[in-house]
Amino acid sequence: MATLDARGITAWFGDHQVLDRVSLTMPAGAVTALIGPSGCGKSTFLRILNRMHELVPSASLAGEVMLDGEDIYRADRPLTEARKHIGMVFQKPNPFPAMSIYDNVIAGLKLTGMSVSRDRKDELVETSLTRAGLWKEVKDRLRAPGGGLSGGQQQRLCIARSLAVMPRVLLMDEPCSALDPTSTRVIEETMLELQKEVTIVIVTHNMQQAQRVSTKCAFFLAAQGTPGAIVEHGDTEAMFESPIDPRTYDYVNGRFG
Repeated sequence: MATLDARGITAWFGDHQVLDRVSLTMPAGAVTALIGPSGCGKSTFLRILNRMHELVPSASLAGEVMLDGEDIYRADRPLTEARKHIGMVFQKPNPFPAMSIYDNVIAGLKLTGMSVSRDRKDELVETSLTRAGLWKEVKDRLRAPGGGLSGGQQQRLCIARSLAVMPRVLLMDEPCSALDPTSTRVIEETMLELQKEVTIVIVTHNMQQAQRVSTKCAFFLAAQGTPGAIVEHGDTEAMFESPIDPRTYDYVNGRFG
C-alpha cells in the first residue's frame, strides 16, 4: 500500500491543454473516486498516475506524481518500475483471449521483468485469483482460455493479472461500465476487500457506485473551452451530503453530466 500524491499536474495533447494544475492526494488504504462529466480529464489524469499518458505521441505534462514521496517521473526511474507498483484495470475487460487463465494471471511478470519459480507462479495465480474473487469459479479450469469467461469474470481476471505483480496502487478506469449489475456488485465487493492491502483510484460515472465503494472523492470539471480541473475533493460522504461548491451539488444530484 502507498499514498499517491499528484502535484500541479498540467497535461496536453499537442497544443490542446486537457488538465490545469491538478493536485490530489490519494491516501493509502482508501478508495478514491474521480467523478465528473465526460471530457473533463479524469481518464487522462488516471493514465498520468502510471505513466501511460506518455504513450500518446503528442502527449506532454508538467507536475509531479509522488509514490510515497518518490517521483515516478524522475529521469533515473525506469517506466517498468512505475507500472509494477501502480497497476491498471481498463473499462473494457482485456484479457489475452487465446492465452489460458493461468498464463493471463502471470503475463505481467514477464513484462515487468520478474523471474519467479514454478511453485511461486502457482502460488501467485491462486492468491491473485482469490484476491480478485475468481478462484472458486476457475480453479478447475486454469488451462482454459481467458477469452472463454463471461464479461464480469474477464474483468476479475484482469484485476488478478494486475495484482500478480504485487502493486501498491491499483487504478481502475470505469471497470464496471461494460458489465451487468450482478458482475458490478462482485467487482465492487472485490474493491472493498482489496482496499485493505492496495490503494485504489477509480474513475466512475456512476454516482451510486462512487458512494458505495469510495472513501474519498474528487470532482473534475472542464468549463466550456477550458482544461479540466478539480472543483472540490474530500470525504465521499461530505461531497454527497454537504458539498461546498454548488456545481458539485448539481452534479452529484444529477442536474447535469
